[in-house]
Amino acid sequence: MNHFYQSTADPFLVKYQLIFSYLFLGIVITLFFNIDHNLWLIVQKSVSDAYIQVSTFVAGTLLLFYTLEKSFKIDIGVVLQKNRKLEVILSSFLGALPGCGGAIIVLTQYIRGKISFGSVVATLTATMGDAAFLLIAKEPLTGLSIMLVGFIVGTFSGLIVNLIHSKYFLKLTGCDIIKSNLKSDVYKASKKLDILWMTLIIPGFLIGMLTAFQIDLDSFFSSNLVKNPITLYGFIAGSLCFIMWVIPILSGFKYQPSTNKDNIFRRTVSDTNFITGWVILAFLTFELTVYFFDLDLSIIFQSYVYLIPLIAILIGFLPGCGPQVLVTTMYLSGFIPLSAQIGNAIANDGDALFPAIALHPKAALIATLYSALPALIVSYSYLFFFE
Repeated sequence: MNHFYQSTADPFLVKYQLIFSYLFLGIVITLFFNIDHNLWLIVQKSVSDAYIQVSTFVAGTLLLFYTLEKSFKIDIGVVLQKNRKLEVILSSFLGALPGCGGAIIVLTQYIRGKISFGSVVATLTATMGDAAFLLIAKEPLTGLSIMLVGFIVGTFSGLIVNLIHSKYFLKLTGCDIIKSNLKSDVYKASKKLDILWMTLIIPGFLIGMLTAFQIDLDSFFSSNLVKNPITLYGFIAGSLCFIMWVIPILSGFKYQPSTNKDNIFRRTVSDTNFITGWVILAFLTFELTVYFFDLDLSIIFQSYVYLIPLIAILIGFLPGCGPQVLVTTMYLSGFIPLSAQIGNAIANDGDALFPAIALHPKAALIATLYSALPALIVSYSYLFFFE
């Protein structure tokens, strides 16, 4: 899903974002001189790794995707309505696209009574939300392969559901058309922070590329003044992403889906910050758990290998992209197998589930349950035959 913020609070709070940023920086400096040195290094390294190894690549992927999306200027809702016989296939394709925007369009058309319930099942089964951007950025072949699997499984699931149920199954009658005013009172981050963000991401992407080739830039640029300058750079830039993600939420703003009519750079900044925030939380959770409890997570997960796909699928039932980004981060970190990632990708509905729950909770619940069966079949088949 493309995350913009719609105001539920005083819009003048936006002006104080820079103040919050400076306050956060002051807290970080205070912690630097007061907490255990090893703990500080863990926090610094976790935030830095999240930015350099993930955020930079996600930003590049998002910028490319949104540029292409805006260039073609396709109104997907109109395409769906004009191709009734192909609506399930098109719905699955939209769901398989990175992010939740395509799936939300399908859900919107269903709520308006334009398409079948099978199309809803198809798009929710195919989508893996914002986790797709993270996976494509880090493992492009794996990400694209899972998207293809999601599309195929989603298409067959949707067609089967339409064979089982009539075309009027769970359709709303006499419901109000969704009235959204996404352009009104939309949260806009400080332009100064946006400029700073873009200034940091450009060299950050280069650093990320060199780091991916196992080049130790910290050793190369190390000095008596700063021992690990690249790690510090990643920590500062990652902290900025985290701040720009958290502050709008604390200020009373909520996520709203953007469209290809919105500013490409603002969408890139907003969505990258969203993914970065969850990745930082995931990295910190892993590292601090190991630090405080002296645990070897890889051994623990290996001990319950047959339950991991099931757990990942159950996490997929949770609405929103955040938990799914956590699962993908665990896979990329080597803590869970690919079968679990596949199961979660098929089972999760991302942010597309939110409008469905709000407007048609029964349909949302049943569609989610329908996506569980193919998720179990595909994930455990992969586990037993290929892992």
